Amino acid sequence: MSITQIDTHTALIVIDLQHGIVDLVDPSNAKTVIEHTNLLLTTFRRQNWPVVQVNVAGRPIGRVDASPRPSNSQGNNWAALHKDVLHHPDDIAITKKTWGAFSHTHLHENLQQLNVSQVVIVGIATSMGVLSTAMQAYELGYNVTICHDAVTDPSLDNHAFALSSVIPKISEVGTTLDFISLAKSLY
Repeated sequence: MSITQIDTHTALIVIDLQHGIVDLVDPSNAKTVIEHTNLLLTTFRRQNWPVVQVNVAGRPIGRVDASPRPSNSQGNNWAALHKDVLHHPDDIAITKKTWGAFSHTHLHENLQQLNVSQVVIVGIATSMGVLSTAMQAYELGYNVTICHDAVTDPSLDNHAFALSSVIPKISEVGTTLDFISLAKSLY
């Protein structure tokens, strides 16, 4: 696992770091993801690279075997971005109703207007929102990077499986500090 390069037009996509989702994972894992995400947010803003803050509010229509997760109807701040994540008014805000951030949103169009060719994806949950967004980005032709220490999942088994079996087939994978170190060489 390694990050080999950074495109000059790279965007950070922060997936579902909102109160309702963060509360589903182990608090120490959530804290680590938020800390590493904040390091990346600082780096991206220093580089003047786009930041996308994604939240989920609702779900698609369709029958599933699994019990549905709570949605924003479970509380006023369920879909609100987590207070410990560094937000900025210039961030691109995307609200989705599917696992992936590209489906039925304007994310691809926003990134295309900015000539983005690479996306770094972080957040919760590795096996759902992060993986779906990474797959969609890869299929749309983006170079995809996942910082494995800035993602987690309610199921650590699903987290490990996604990082070891699926994500390396569609993405480069490394640490937050790997990415930041490469980014510093571009300053």
